[in-house]
Amino acid sequence: MEEHSDRLDVQVSVGDRMVLMRVGGEVDIATVAAFRSALWSAPPRPVLQLDLSELRLLSAAGIRTLLAAHLRVRARGGELVLVDPSPVVARVLRATGLHRVMSILEPARVVEAARRPLPATAHLQLVA
Repeated sequence: MEEHSDRLDVQVSVGDRMVLMRVGGEVDIATVAAFRSALWSAPPRPVLQLDLSELRLLSAAGIRTLLAAHLRVRARGGELVLVDPSPVVARVLRATGLHRVMSILEPARVVEAARRPLPATAHLQLVA
């Protein structure tokens, strides 16, 4: 299951418990219908992960589609998770407040944080 145009590329991997959808290019008024179609055609699984690391543009139409998909997945008892949004997309998610509504995983930052030592006060609290 794939959607591809000159401006939008969606690749889907389906597992037993999760669907991973890699979205690249641009989601705007010209491509939002294809984006919505890909989201709606994803088979129902407990988790739908959207890898947004290659997404260069997310318009208001894309935000509305993400929110509708989030509500649709939640209504089925699942979770929509945004993974590693590009810096431009991350700014849009923060500016719109969507980062407060959906789970967002940023692998690069998670790995970076895991490598940092715990502060001494945090370590004492964990040990005590």
